[in-house]
Amino acid sequence: MKNLSKQTLRKGTLWLAPMLAAVLLFLVTVTHSSYSQTITTTTLQDAIQLNQALISLLPPPLIDPTTDPPGNFTNVIPSDFDPGKTNLVQATWLSGIGCPTNATVAISNTSGTGIDHFERDTDAACMTGDSNDQRNQGLLLVKTGPTANFAAATAELINVKGITLTELGYDIRKSGLDSTSPLGSHCGAGAPRFDVVTTDGMVHFLGCNSPVSVMQTASLTGWIRLRWGAAGLATAFPPITSTDVVSRIVIVFDEGQDVSGGPDQFGAAILDNIDVNGTLVGRGPVNAN
Repeated sequence: MKNLSKQTLRKGTLWLAPMLAAVLLFLVTVTHSSYSQTITTTTLQDAIQLNQALISLLPPPLIDPTTDPPGNFTNVIPSDFDPGKTNLVQATWLSGIGCPTNATVAISNTSGTGIDHFERDTDAACMTGDSNDQRNQGLLLVKTGPTANFAAATAELINVKGITLTELGYDIRKSGLDSTSPLGSHCGAGAPRFDVVTTDGMVHFLGCNSPVSVMQTASLTGWIRLRWGAAGLATAFPPITSTDVVSRIVIVFDEGQDVSGGPDQFGAAILDNIDVNGTLVGRGPVNAN
């Protein structure tokens, strides 16, 4: 694997876009055609190296240790990585788009002129959720246009430094009771993915459909709960072991509306209940630009 200095990366960011797109396109093709196919060692090394380069360009999170003690995962901060100012990516939490857990539904009267009564509603995919989410927020991640555009919607998981992992996951707004379905949010081999940086400097990527997650629950109304436990983490690229100490975790969405974003080519996903070791975060700042 080639060694890339930070100075080289900053001077040559544009060459990463087509190469990263090509690698992710390969991963998407392999994943959606057959989970049993083998990705070559060379391709994995290229993907790992390019992913490390991309993460190195993202600014580190601003954390106040007096209010954000390490290991106390309570927040997910979205941001747009768009050095070319293309205005083709968006990352933000928004009210009313999350997976409803014990939500309030207003039922109209028979004449349709007002409210008759209220009922409770919980989606079958998210029987549990973030108890601090009072507005049914969801995390919107969008990449419009081609995957080759050097831009990404990202979300930084706060206060994960120093932990080891037993579980990662999220709920994704997707129909078809199947993470590989073309209906609903994009769920590809490369996006939305967790980029887990460990203290040895390695960047481990874990995509929505590569490695294969465990679909814990799903609903006919369009949500799926995906989780990667110890077995799933061990099949990340490269594997995440029980002794790997976390330095940083970022959710990255960088697959667009072209063939690299197959099979749906939708270029957008809505997530909720970001899961780190069983702790769920389902709300955050509205950063829409």
